[in-house]
Amino acid sequence: MGSWGTALAAVAAAAGREVRIWGRSEDTARAINDTHHNTDYMPDADLPETLEATTDIAHALDGAEAVLFVTPSRTLRDLCATVRPHLPEGVPLVLCCKGIEQGTGYLLSHLLEEELPGHPVGALSGPTFARETVLGHPTAATIAFDFRYQDRLEPAKSPAARLSVSMSSAAFRPYMSDDLIGVEIGGAVKNVIAIACGMMTGAGFAENTRAALITRGMDEMKFLAEALGGRRETVTGLSGAGDLTLTCSSMTSRNMSLGVQLGEGTAREDCFDGKPVVVEGEVNAVSVVDLARRIGVRMPICEAVHAILHEGADLDLTFRQLWARPIEAEPRALELELAHPAAANTTEEPA
Repeated sequence: MGSWGTALAAVAAAAGREVRIWGRSEDTARAINDTHHNTDYMPDADLPETLEATTDIAHALDGAEAVLFVTPSRTLRDLCATVRPHLPEGVPLVLCCKGIEQGTGYLLSHLLEEELPGHPVGALSGPTFARETVLGHPTAATIAFDFRYQDRLEPAKSPAARLSVSMSSAAFRPYMSDDLIGVEIGGAVKNVIAIACGMMTGAGFAENTRAALITRGMDEMKFLAEALGGRRETVTGLSGAGDLTLTCSSMTSRNMSLGVQLGEGTAREDCFDGKPVVVEGEVNAVSVVDLARRIGVRMPICEAVHAILHEGADLDLTFRQLWARPIEAEPRALELELAHPAAANTTEEPA
């Protein structure tokens, strides 16, 4: 019953839906039911009185018409085993976590399709901080499902449309998409780019640098999405450009915050005051880069973050090398590449 799961449960309950939120903490469930506050994550946010919290997974899923998965991406496969015996037949499954599975290179939708076959699988993604969402600040997101033949014939009855209507309220505005792959790639890659933006901010650089990283990071998103069958235009929407801009612009983002601390010279084990904070972009840096290498997509910003976080690369040198790569054309359709004059200054680490 973390912050984002609580926020989405509150959104659905505020929209008039019967909502049960499941988690393992008896104390948190009791607090939500008795005081209508999640005292562990958002103690100042009033939750709808109709929202029910439970630690009984069978009760949580009994009669469900849609199931939202809000868990760290690395625990999703284990969670599937927990919910499998209790899922109502054919109920739509909605990913509200972001990432690519390490080792398999699976998008999380592919993981769900493998572990929980027979269910429509979608994703909810966009520029959303949990606290602002639960406090009722106007928020927009994208809900994406692959559209089957019947969904094309009757789009208003598709899972994307039905869920969008069910979640809509005066403050929460969903948009519908049939590009599940594009939405998932945006959510996975933006966390890695946010760490890069944080690193450069922490190292003392300013708005020019962040704007360049956001823009070129979105380009990396586009090429990976397209290579996997997604659409470039999806990456310019809420789940791509919107989420990327938000995550790269605020210390509320754990990804941005981690990057800033590392850029300031804080050792990884000392970040967040030494607390074991899960940062999705740190995990995603491995899975995104592994997948990109496997299918031959160039992602130099993600490669730089991966090298610093997981290969012990020097932060300053790595970013100097990133900036001194051969000069490319924009767009890539203009096939032109020139040696960068500053490349000679990036062969050695600083003294």
